[in-house]
Amino acid sequence: MESSNPTEVKLSKLRGFLKEVNPWPRIRIMGTNLAQDSMAGITVAFIALPLALGFGVASGLGAITGMWGAIAGGLVGGLFGGSNVGVSGPTGPKTVQLAVVMHDHMLATGQPDLVFAFGCVFLSGVIMLALAILRVGKFIHLTPYSVVSGFMCGIGAIVMIIEFNPFVGLPTLSSVREALLAIPSSAMHANQQAVLVSCLTLGTIIIWPKITKAIWLPGPLIGLAVGTAVANLFGFNIDYIPEVPTGLPDLYIPPISRVYEMLGPAAALAGLAIYDSLLTCVVIDQMTDERHNSDQEIWGQGMANMAAGLVGGLTTATATMRSVAAIQCGAKSVTATVVHGLVLLALVLGLAPLASYIPMAALAGILFKVGYDILDFRVFPLLHRLPTPSKITFWTVLFLTVWEDLLVAVGVGLAIAFFLFVRDMSEMWKPKVVSLEETGNNGKEIVPSHLKNKIAVMEPEGPMFFGIADVIYKEVDRLVHYEALVISLNKVPVIDLSGAFALEDMVTLAHKNGTKTIIQGMNPAVRRTLTELSVIKSIGEENIVKDFGTALNMGIDYVGEMYLQRTINPLSG
Repeated sequence: MESSNPTEVKLSKLRGFLKEVNPWPRIRIMGTNLAQDSMAGITVAFIALPLALGFGVASGLGAITGMWGAIAGGLVGGLFGGSNVGVSGPTGPKTVQLAVVMHDHMLATGQPDLVFAFGCVFLSGVIMLALAILRVGKFIHLTPYSVVSGFMCGIGAIVMIIEFNPFVGLPTLSSVREALLAIPSSAMHANQQAVLVSCLTLGTIIIWPKITKAIWLPGPLIGLAVGTAVANLFGFNIDYIPEVPTGLPDLYIPPISRVYEMLGPAAALAGLAIYDSLLTCVVIDQMTDERHNSDQEIWGQGMANMAAGLVGGLTTATATMRSVAAIQCGAKSVTATVVHGLVLLALVLGLAPLASYIPMAALAGILFKVGYDILDFRVFPLLHRLPTPSKITFWTVLFLTVWEDLLVAVGVGLAIAFFLFVRDMSEMWKPKVVSLEETGNNGKEIVPSHLKNKIAVMEPEGPMFFGIADVIYKEVDRLVHYEALVISLNKVPVIDLSGAFALEDMVTLAHKNGTKTIIQGMNPAVRRTLTELSVIKSIGEENIVKDFGTALNMGIDYVGEMYLQRTINPLSG
């Protein structure tokens, strides 16, 4: 028998949650696909390397901060996260967000306040742990597929657009708009040696699975080896991975005295990390046969950000590009993301010179295939047949993801999907005030014929929510023809604030018009809501009954009384 003590119940739920986020079950299966996962991790590490360095520089905190963020994401986020193949690390949106925060928090010397920066990263992790315990992750599953699909296609397009310049041997452009508009010019000024390396890498990735069944050797890793070998053997004059900073990390203890000052930026970092990570996990779910644990993923990202804050790393989130690359390489377990973190750690601790042999064009070839595979080919063939609301949402999210910002895109997409859904629901929800003769209710035969046209019935079906409040108000005008109204709530499962107040207003306006209103058949949930909002008090308990027959008799009595008054005193009518 469960305890009724609220404290015991809360402790029991907390123990259940901690058991759920325990990393041991995932650690136990790390060796089940060791060779393939390890190769995938190595490949993803070299993809993540220039990204981590670039994000570190873009944040204004230094290239090494991107490396430690990627290491924390790989090792800690991988072990504690909720997706087996999700690869964590610094991402573009998170980097931009942190850079904006640091713009307003500089030291007197003009240098960034590193203690404040990494304190914010650490605190954002603490906030994520709290949100994970509150189980906010379930809301990601309310995202419509049209939003997810538009996001996937937008991210895929962004990867290919951004990688076009490195693919043809030109410097990477940080802005998607700039990169998109520069494509014609970049194609005209392509470095032929870089194009050769890119095409060899991409071609190897495509052909490799068709010529071998050695699944433990992923195509992207072989493509990287081929592109690197050709570039170095022939001494191509192209760009290679830039110098990787090395050394042990500095430790940053969060300044307790500045928690209040850090709280706002940390909360913003936490919010973006959660949404960025969970959207990526939804993409991963679409590409694999698994389903992530949203709350565990938030917990894992919280742990990763706390670790990153302590060692001076950038804020992290589950990264779409690196996660899809891991899937392409055949990753099946958390081993891949942990190996990716260990490889980056080895480079920082002394093996960095090895990375300098890898051409950026080879990485561009790999990422071009990654971007292509992110595109949602499940939806593309059906675009012309999608329902109009889904089509509008899909194209809006796709366009805004590429042209504006992924969070803006998802926010606008959710808003469009939400309002279109509410519109469709309100059009379906058409409660009509009709005469008793027009209803199919039993008992109307007991009503005298001369009174039937004075009694009306309204039988709404489905939730009474804000989307249908206007429909209720419009029915008030029809009440002038009736002296009694029976509102049957038998088929209303729930009612919200707007629906409750619309119902109350209808009863009030009916009373002003001289129409008596009887409410019949509300379930406990509806009654509880109406009681808490004092609507029951306004309607009057005496006007609320359980069955339709009782409501009808009350209506007959009232209308009969009005009829007698008019008969006795014709002037009163």
